[in-house]
Amino acid sequence: MRLTRFTDFAIRVMLYLAAHEDRLCSISEIASAYDISQNHLMKVVSDLAGSGYVQSLRGRGGGIRLARPAAEINIGQMVRHTEGRVDLVGCGECPLAPACGMVCSFKDAVEAFFASLEKYSLADIVAKGRPGQLRQILASGTHAGA
Repeated sequence: MRLTRFTDFAIRVMLYLAAHEDRLCSISEIASAYDISQNHLMKVVSDLAGSGYVQSLRGRGGGIRLARPAAEINIGQMVRHTEGRVDLVGCGECPLAPACGMVCSFKDAVEAFFASLEKYSLADIVAKGRPGQLRQILASGTHAGA
């Protein structure tokens, strides 16, 4: 299964904000850290803010931050949100779908994928890595993972 670029960017935003929970961050600094389009990130952040994952503060001294503690943000639920309906191989357009057993198999596989991700919070993901190194990479401007 391949996640959309939108989900990829959403995960990157959330990791960045989790690594900088102590302050407000700007979309431009996140875009710069990953060397990705600021316009794309604005759409992603708008969606994350509208769905309660990110809090956006406008005006001078504004920025974005996690809307709740990283331990309360479920990665699987966030990825489900950003991915929307997943049709793994296009069964919806196939004339065999009503009679084909593969449809259920693919749905089961997708559900297992999301169920696996739902075991983790954003804090778990940060803790599984090396939080100090994560902050260092993001601060270094070496275009983390781009």
